[in-house]
Amino acid sequence: MGLKLSFLSIKKMPNLFWSSPKALTIAPPLISVVFLVIGLILFGLGEALIIAAGVGVSPWIVFAQGITIVTGWSIGFATFIISLFVLFCWIPLRQTPGIGTILNAIIIALVLDFSLPYLPTYDSLALKVSEAMTGILVTGFGGGLYLIANLGAGPRDGLMTGLQTLTNLPIAWVRSGLELSVVSVGWALGGSVGIGTVLFALGIGPAVAASMYGLESVFSRPESGV
Repeated sequence: MGLKLSFLSIKKMPNLFWSSPKALTIAPPLISVVFLVIGLILFGLGEALIIAAGVGVSPWIVFAQGITIVTGWSIGFATFIISLFVLFCWIPLRQTPGIGTILNAIIIALVLDFSLPYLPTYDSLALKVSEAMTGILVTGFGGGLYLIANLGAGPRDGLMTGLQTLTNLPIAWVRSGLELSVVSVGWALGGSVGIGTVLFALGIGPAVAASMYGLESVFSRPESGV
């Protein structure tokens, strides 16, 4: 495989200098916590850019919209129930929660609230799409940083890593497959899909994988795996 597409074949989480030895620990390394927080801030900023672009919500929000149409629940409650269901899926996949699982929800929510009022919005479709694509890349980079910290993933990222371990498929394939499946079900249930939704579904897997591949290329140490 050519160098330009090598990141699409990455299957394991890189073990870098900020990786915690254990996901579930009461005394995580400070460097792991620092990179976890930086990664989550960037992840939240990327998602905020996608929202500000105004060309479609993320696949999981489409799924939540579909659930609300069927059940009559609020979008917030539907999202909460989906997150609980995804966390239950962690059990057979043997995923380990950590402080990152909790901070994922807190930090990303705070970043969304504080950053959205200051992000640019455009009338031009080309600029809207560009902003959405920038958001996907920033989300992918932040995701790579915080997942490599190994202090516990958010519900959906934990589902991705668990399924990757189970199937041994490349991370990019697993994440894209998840997003496409979720948006398909949400759309079938009546959720709204836009250009940004499709871009996110197709782009977030490669963006996370490219982030991990690039970070490992720069900061790899002998025991890291690909």
